[in-house]
Amino acid sequence: MLETVIEKVTNVNNAVNGVVWGTFGIALLLIAGIIMTIVNKGFQFSHFGHWMKNTIGAIFKEKHVTQHTGKGNKAISQFQSLCTAMAATIGTGNIVGVATAIILGGPGSIFWMWVMAIFGMMTNYSENVLGIFYRRKGESGEWRGGAMYYLKDGLGGYKGMKHVGTVLAILFSCFCLLASFGIGNMSQVNSIAGNMESAFNIPSWVTGIALVIIGSVVILGGLKRIANVAEKLVPFMAILYIIGALVIIFTHIGTVPAVFKAIFKGAFAAKSAGGGIVGYGLQRAITWGFKRGAFSNEAGLGSSVMVHSSSNVKEPVRQGMWGIFEVFADTIIVCTITALVVLCTGKVDLETGTMISTNTGASLVGESFATIFGGFGQKFIAIAILLFAFSTVLGWSHYGTTAWQYLFGEKTQMLYKVIFVVMIYFGCTMSLDLAFDLSDTFNGLMMIPNLIGVIALCPTVARITKNYVDRKIRGKDIEPMLSVFPDLQKSEAEALAAGDED
Repeated sequence: MLETVIEKVTNVNNAVNGVVWGTFGIALLLIAGIIMTIVNKGFQFSHFGHWMKNTIGAIFKEKHVTQHTGKGNKAISQFQSLCTAMAATIGTGNIVGVATAIILGGPGSIFWMWVMAIFGMMTNYSENVLGIFYRRKGESGEWRGGAMYYLKDGLGGYKGMKHVGTVLAILFSCFCLLASFGIGNMSQVNSIAGNMESAFNIPSWVTGIALVIIGSVVILGGLKRIANVAEKLVPFMAILYIIGALVIIFTHIGTVPAVFKAIFKGAFAAKSAGGGIVGYGLQRAITWGFKRGAFSNEAGLGSSVMVHSSSNVKEPVRQGMWGIFEVFADTIIVCTITALVVLCTGKVDLETGTMISTNTGASLVGESFATIFGGFGQKFIAIAILLFAFSTVLGWSHYGTTAWQYLFGEKTQMLYKVIFVVMIYFGCTMSLDLAFDLSDTFNGLMMIPNLIGVIALCPTVARITKNYVDRKIRGKDIEPMLSVFPDLQKSEAEALAAGDED
């Protein structure tokens, strides 16, 4: 009886997952990115220098970007919000996801991953702009923002859309809450436990206990403690991985031109990687490039906006620009470097796109690292997955907490955090394939209400962007658009006028 129920649930889940992450879901993501690019006049291209200067450039020049808030201030710095968001986005998808895209879609899938990222920059930008514009302060003094808030107050503010906005906000929160236990927790720690056992012979239960202890200290300490850990862990793990990857790439520097040729050739190839049906290879390259790009940077899912909204920033566009940089760093930089590592080390026939290696996922990347680092290659990837995956758990713990607070109130949030930490142990020690598949579906289902809200509110994003460009770039003397709520608009505008960016 139980097996029959599980089989039926699996069949339904596969059908839903196929719709969400099939042609419909990918098309919806791409359409949203194109729309937001058009209405904001190609902000990611036309103001490239401006957003680079005000994100990565500002870290070294503007103290308020990295300065921590006081003990009584529940907001986190702009840099902390970026690191916490990237803690969730830079994960196993940057290693396993890229390898999977190459295996199933050939080298050409990397080109389409870039395309998805280019348009995804503006989707993520728009989410963050709306997140800041519609956020409010909770009972504890922490900023609360995310898709559920701009669905309820933004979409719900349109004539006759109050109930629609409320329902979509609740659905988004439910999907986010369920996904946080799976894709944001158990699936991540399961990857850690498996890799630690194969690389270092550490039993899964030992890894589980260790992660529960560390997770308890960080997660139960609240957002500011998560942000403090993230701002140290994310730069360290990203730089460590990038340096290791660049060593391999420069060692095989002679093959780099051929790699890029294979990527561009494969992106428009009429045949599949190993020959076969005309057009099939192009379809697979596009599909897997788009899928892995979306999974990696999460633009359009409405996840990272929940932590970006907790930033101390006043300008919605300032936080929006961090959203652009987040996608740029995650996909254009980290995912591209992973792809170059795999393709430069002879694991794929660059002429035909056919796989030479029989390894998959993390093992394929580990094999590539082993060409230079020998036996340490697999251990290096195991350590990278440990850092990447656990940072994802920290980021998602905040997403789940935000969804829980929206549904059940702030006073019960500790219950969620305790359950979340306990599930880390079960994720390490149990085989939960169905749970992982279900969480994957819930993660994708977050996208639908979120993108409905983003697309419906594109005129608002366009007005906020134009207001910022006119004031900050063109030097016009006009009132800023900082919040939809009059009292917050006034207080934020006064602080901005006084030069208080914190």
